[in-house]
Amino acid sequence: MEQPIIKLAIQKSGRLSEKSIELLKNCGIKFVSNSSRLKTQAFNFPMEILFLRDDDIPGYVADGVADFGILGMNEIVEQEQNVTIIKKLGFSKCRLSIAVPNDFEYTSIKSLEGKRIATSYPVLLRNYLKQNNVNAEIHEISGSVEIAPTIGLADAICDLVSTGGTLLINGLREVEEIYKSEAALIGNSNLSPEKQALLEKWQLRIDAVEKAQNNKYILMNVPNEAVEKVCTLLPGMKSPTIIPLQEKGWSSVHSVINEDKFWDIIEQVKAAGAEGILVCPIEQMIL
Repeated sequence: MEQPIIKLAIQKSGRLSEKSIELLKNCGIKFVSNSSRLKTQAFNFPMEILFLRDDDIPGYVADGVADFGILGMNEIVEQEQNVTIIKKLGFSKCRLSIAVPNDFEYTSIKSLEGKRIATSYPVLLRNYLKQNNVNAEIHEISGSVEIAPTIGLADAICDLVSTGGTLLINGLREVEEIYKSEAALIGNSNLSPEKQALLEKWQLRIDAVEKAQNNKYILMNVPNEAVEKVCTLLPGMKSPTIIPLQEKGWSSVHSVINEDKFWDIIEQVKAAGAEGILVCPIEQMIL
């Protein structure tokens, strides 16, 4: 019986594409990709990868042309397709915000009553305005939304913001954050049992990569009389590993530390007597 292949759609270019490819490679999935290829197949996992426009991905997944897709939550909500959100991936974080020219007198969302707003995300914007009982004219455009106020097309814009640098350059300021976005894995709502099983195998790898990125592996030399105290400071997955050193009276203590608590713990174990502390990245971490 022929082995099933899952089809994954990702953005064909841009930062989200780069991060999606990085995730696949960190999961140990090997394939060839370049800017001219629209489709490729993994060498060591039953997966075919399609490189598409991000706003086309939800439709392809909903129609079953692709089984899964990686794209921003903003596009998933905007396209209103019948897909399942499997997992938020934690990268490519940004926000959808309303911005106005620097000389626009803005006090609240009510300042946009009767105004014209240019955006590539009319669904999200319309929902936000409705929630706030604001009637405004929405101009749906693609491409460089930031230019709309300058050419007289709109009084304000609604667009994705990462650092805010593009707004600054174009004489705009951010006044309302309407949606926080990040990359997510979506799936077709009617996966076969065979493809569901492949998804579970792939998800195990994704989870292992995610856990690894949030943790560091540390090794340190500790005087035996300080081992107990140092171990109480280390969370570890179960408990720290202790290995006697050739030099009498010393042990090597190994553990895993969450990145958020890393420096606080390092300072404490150093004060408790730890020396020669080595910090190593973790590629995958399976619990």
